[in-house]
Amino acid sequence: MRRLAHVILAVVVAFVLVVAATLYTRTRTREVEPPVGPAPVKADLNVKEVRIEEEAGKVRWRLTAEQALMWDEKGAGRTELRRVSVEVDEPDRSWSIVGDEGEYLQKERKIELRGNVVVTSSDGLRLETDVLRWNGDEHRLWTDAPVTLSGRGGVVRGRTLEFAMATDATTIGGRVRARFETPRR
Repeated sequence: MRRLAHVILAVVVAFVLVVAATLYTRTRTREVEPPVGPAPVKADLNVKEVRIEEEAGKVRWRLTAEQALMWDEKGAGRTELRRVSVEVDEPDRSWSIVGDEGEYLQKERKIELRGNVVVTSSDGLRLETDVLRWNGDEHRLWTDAPVTLSGRGGVVRGRTLEFAMATDATTIGGRVRARFETPRR
């Protein structure tokens, strides 16, 4: 009986040594995986905390962002932005626009904001959408993403929005839902 106990103990010890040796050799020869995360960006210029200002007639706007990645592809001046804020000052009102990210095409005078885009005006209007585009040459603001426009006692939801500054006309398209409340006195 004692002999059987010694044989079992020897087999267990041998098994443990084989497992330990196998684990040791596998951890030593294990390939290291590349780090997880975004690939490095190869922009012409990477800037933290950027500020761009422009004045056209009586309208002045300022764009600020936590980070800007700039490319000068064929002289177009494309800039990708992170954590974007735009302030627009007109003679009779001002606008504040924020978004998670965006793109600014300097030569074409176009801006696109994406992700949690919120526009608020000094006269109480608020617009929420996922994408908002601006064309400086046409003085046109639009989106093809669902929108919510609220303020002045009402809420309007739609699938698209277009605002023409020249005529001060706003069009909300698609399936539109609106709710208006009269103020209580």
